[in-house]
Amino acid sequence: MNAIQLPIFLSKWCSVEWRQRLPYFFTLLSLLSQQRADAQLPLLLSPEQLIIYQVGVLPSHFYSVLADKDYPGFQSLVGTAMVLILLNSTLKSMDQYICNQMYVSWRRTLTESLHTSYFQGRVYYTLNVLREDIDNPDQRISQDAERLCKQMSTMASRLIVSPFTLAYYSYHCFYSTGWIGPVSIFGYFVIGTIANKILMGPIVSTLFEQEKLEGDFRFKHMQIRVNAESAAFYRAGKVEHMRTDRRLQTLLQTQKSLINKELWLYIGVNTFDYLGGYLSYIIIAIPIFTGIYDGLTPGELSALISKNAFVCIYLINGFTQLIDLSSTLSDVAGYTHRIGELREVMDDILHKQCDYDPASGESYDFDSDFNIHAGPTDTAFILDHLSYKSPYSDKLLVEDLSVKISQGTHLLVVGNTGTGKTSLLRVLNRLWEAHSGFVQMTTCFGPRGTLFLPQKPYLTDGTLREQVIYPLKDIYPASLLERTGGLDETVDWNWYDVLSPGEMQRLCFARLFYLQPKYAVLDEATSALTEEAEAQLYSTCKQLGMTLVSLGHRSSLVKYHDVQLKLCGGGLWELTKLKGTSMWETRR
Repeated sequence: MNAIQLPIFLSKWCSVEWRQRLPYFFTLLSLLSQQRADAQLPLLLSPEQLIIYQVGVLPSHFYSVLADKDYPGFQSLVGTAMVLILLNSTLKSMDQYICNQMYVSWRRTLTESLHTSYFQGRVYYTLNVLREDIDNPDQRISQDAERLCKQMSTMASRLIVSPFTLAYYSYHCFYSTGWIGPVSIFGYFVIGTIANKILMGPIVSTLFEQEKLEGDFRFKHMQIRVNAESAAFYRAGKVEHMRTDRRLQTLLQTQKSLINKELWLYIGVNTFDYLGGYLSYIIIAIPIFTGIYDGLTPGELSALISKNAFVCIYLINGFTQLIDLSSTLSDVAGYTHRIGELREVMDDILHKQCDYDPASGESYDFDSDFNIHAGPTDTAFILDHLSYKSPYSDKLLVEDLSVKISQGTHLLVVGNTGTGKTSLLRVLNRLWEAHSGFVQMTTCFGPRGTLFLPQKPYLTDGTLREQVIYPLKDIYPASLLERTGGLDETVDWNWYDVLSPGEMQRLCFARLFYLQPKYAVLDEATSALTEEAEAQLYSTCKQLGMTLVSLGHRSSLVKYHDVQLKLCGGGLWELTKLKGTSMWETRR
């Protein structure tokens, strides 16, 4: 059974809810089966099973030569046994090695495929910020995908070799015991399959819930790690202890429920494992007691019993291994459900973000420069009767806003908290959709056009050069270079734990100066800096020819801008010219 045939077997075991996701599972397995190791495994397993058969019938040969006191035959048989055992050990080790290689290869393929969708456009933003129906996407990509590939790699060799093994040993069993042997074993397997299917049914949904709670518990600890200093200022240790323990107790209750449900499954699996061993002797006893082998000598009969016992036990073992897979398949079903659900949602987000803007009715692609509209070359954005609101509320933040952001005209956006300043940037960056009107973008995002500095500085992992890729002498103290050991030294700390808020903001400006975009959109980008540092940074921006769109509360920002947009709340806004002899304003 190859990787493409696997869903046929899985569909007989898993819940109806999981089988509804079987089309995605076909796609997943088609993706994974392209790996080279998947093609190597069947070539290895066939000779391995032939060697196992030869090793398995060795005791019958020993019975024969020992009963006949055939010393030369015994010596020859010992040598043959040593060679077969060495071959068997080598092939089994290679089997395990290839399965491990498949696990690594499958995990790379699956995770990279998920990464491709996750980091395309605004999918990662939508999943983590706007969508509440998908819990812990990071856990699904990093942990669930790993566990799925690990479980599938452990199943692979058994599933691939099962058709050959069952057919081969069924023939030998029929040859020795007649039809009663294969029919009894097959009936035993059918009964075991039905019993384990019934026992496995309740486990999948509970496993799904457990994985969700595991992600919530891990996220809570990550939240404490990221915000440890802020929590310490609030003396929040006792409160966070209580909240974290509460999540732990919920997780442990679900784990106990899962363990209770798995108990009956394990009882069924272990019962069928032990019954299989006794069934082999019952099958062998039938032709013996009916007199079919009365003509054999005691030595020949002992050899025959040994050989038939191995054949029947191995055939039963082949079926019971499939029954044993029920516990593994319950895990696979749970992981597949979570990964399949994530992939379906990501595909849906990708389809919508590359479809059209409902406000303007025009098609666009979040990551593409082809959604740049033809317009004045000295303009970045044209807002035409724009109204927008939060995705979580029906209340308009701004209504019927019309403004043009042109090169050389620096715009300051002010307003009280909650009036929609940062929300305006989200609409400009297409993170949020407009309620009505539209935003016409006439320049691209990035160094050649517009660059956003969000309110919370973003620092990735890596060296200082990778953070900025440029000397920092104009805007950054030399102390940071000393702390990092140079621009190209890899650091093992979290930048957020080491740098102060002001240092992070200055580092983000260093990135801005290196990229030198035409337009810079700054959201409270100097809130943690002194006015002197702010003046230096804004002067450098203007010297580099950047047009600034700033959001902030400081009165000191006014002198760096030409036009002020004040958001008054309730959809109202006010546009005022700050420089020149004449003053003008538009109100809503």
